[in-house]
Amino acid sequence: MWLLVGLGNPGIRYARTRHNIGFMVLDRLAESLGLSFREKTEYRACNGSISGHKVVLMEPLTFMNRSGSAVRKVFSKYTVLPENIIVIQDDLDLASGRLKISKRGSAGGHKGVESVIQNLGTQAFIRVRIGIGRDPLIATEDYVLSRFRKDEIPRVKEVVSKAVEAISCIITEGPDRAMNKFNV
Repeated sequence: MWLLVGLGNPGIRYARTRHNIGFMVLDRLAESLGLSFREKTEYRACNGSISGHKVVLMEPLTFMNRSGSAVRKVFSKYTVLPENIIVIQDDLDLASGRLKISKRGSAGGHKGVESVIQNLGTQAFIRVRIGIGRDPLIATEDYVLSRFRKDEIPRVKEVVSKAVEAISCIITEGPDRAMNKFNV
């Protein structure tokens, strides 16, 4: 079984913001699998399969900095190894539209990932990091909560589709193969 975690913030106000690209990826994946999310107190989730592998897709509704508590609830509910958790996150240090997969690591300053690490007590989960770039003229907090510019939308759609492919590759062919294929 695999647990797929899209990081973001709940509510219309944050929909389609840079910080919510993890939600965008899981929404696209759920749509492609014909799944519908069910809302719980701290998260939205749905169950399905990718090429015969059982998956749980979940989006924390606890706001980014407290994502880990919702992830811990779902992690405790299912029998999932930490190595079979995939966290989809935004990354300021990657150029907009880039994608990078890693098998473990620190939070790298990402408060949502930091919360997941603290609540699970491990860094041994897979990350699909999606570049949102930086704007040196805008404070980081404001930038991550801003919507993508109109000229960025085609690139965002492309990287969201690529992330869905990468997740499927991780599950069906393994993280090393996915890193070789997508970390270019």
